[in-house]
Amino acid sequence: MNPLNRRALAVAILAAFVAFLDGTVINVALPAITDELGGGLPVQQWVVDAYLITLGALILLAGSLSDLFGRVAILRIGLIGFGVTSIACGLAPTAELLIVARAAQGVAGALLVPSSLALIMSTHRGATQAKAIGIWTAWTSAAFLAGPLIGGVLTDLASWRWVFVINVIPIAATLILMLPMRNEPAETRVPIDYLGALLGAVGLGGLVFGLIEQANYGWADPIVLVPLIVGVLCLAGFLVRERRAAHPMLPLGLFRSRNFAVGNLATVTIYAALAVGSLVIVIYLQQGIGLSATLAGLVLLPVTIFNIALSSWFGTLAGRYGSRWFMAGGPALASVGFLLMLAIDEPFDFVTQALPGVLLFGFGLTMTIAPLTSAILGAIDPRQSGIASATNNAVSRVAGLIAIAVLGLVIGTEVDGAWFDRALILCAALLAAGAITSAIGIRNDPAPAEETASAENR
Repeated sequence: MNPLNRRALAVAILAAFVAFLDGTVINVALPAITDELGGGLPVQQWVVDAYLITLGALILLAGSLSDLFGRVAILRIGLIGFGVTSIACGLAPTAELLIVARAAQGVAGALLVPSSLALIMSTHRGATQAKAIGIWTAWTSAAFLAGPLIGGVLTDLASWRWVFVINVIPIAATLILMLPMRNEPAETRVPIDYLGALLGAVGLGGLVFGLIEQANYGWADPIVLVPLIVGVLCLAGFLVRERRAAHPMLPLGLFRSRNFAVGNLATVTIYAALAVGSLVIVIYLQQGIGLSATLAGLVLLPVTIFNIALSSWFGTLAGRYGSRWFMAGGPALASVGFLLMLAIDEPFDFVTQALPGVLLFGFGLTMTIAPLTSAILGAIDPRQSGIASATNNAVSRVAGLIAIAVLGLVIGTEVDGAWFDRALILCAALLAAGAITSAIGIRNDPAPAEETASAENR
């Protein structure tokens, strides 16, 4: 890998790192936030979902902007915006202002993820590309999974506000690395589908608002019913718009590729399980078992270690042998890991109750993510890498968003042992569905042997 490719990979990792980190770093700080600002579980859900709504709704638009105006330019804008909104979150005096700042942070985050992955796709080829995706996946997944630990340490030693302010450090480092990089906008300018973006954002916002607030007002209350109806109609309108638009934000033709379609279907259940699992584990360990924020975050540390150590290796293996059985076996192992965590109870013992399940979950997840990303992006023309990566990231964020929004409805709102057990069983079932979907639907398309050997010698 030449120095320019290494720089591009480092920038891609750092840029996506902060966006992924803020998806979960907040989870372990939620009890501290509601202790100070009030609001209980609904505020906790909104602090998480306000970020995911704008991130999920606008990430497709960001993918189009990345393809049109250039990856480097969009990354710079996203990084600066993320830094400003992170500081706004850290200074928020009320729960309402924190939720608004989180939504703005999601807008900036949407610019980071597709542009970072598209930067890798445009600078790496063949099996080297699969290996680079594996490295990117290792560090971004580590950010997602290390979020509870980082958030716990900052919350216990300083304040939950530092969970947001700390973002300024990796953002500054990334902007410095990008100084010598040239932007390369598309040769052909294609109009942006702003109507599609609006329909998607309003649709998701209305649907999630209704799902969260039904616990407070009931399904029949207009405060819940009207946003739900508007949300569903806008999402239906979004699909109609994307089918008929001359330059759609989401080209539905991408889903004619079998691996792209099946990979995104598997993404729905796998990332829904990941979002729910990473949230309920740290909440229950604090509010149910009584651990500190730091100790609760430490429980999932082995998952992060697995991702950093093995994701690149699994990415390379997927480039050589194809992604199918990694995408089938990984979620199956992770599913068993969640079932093993049913042993967690009071008095809590990490080694006997949590460690076996966490290790199996971590290994299975690491086996899954890089091959999943390689299968999806490898099925698409590299010229559409921005919108393809944006689509997959939108699917994963929206899956987590909806899963968290309906969590109270599915497993209840009282944080106790039975609540935790129901959540773990739900996560196990979602991962098993992802394993079955991948085993049946993914087709292997391994790299030629000579290409793989050449890449390994670079």
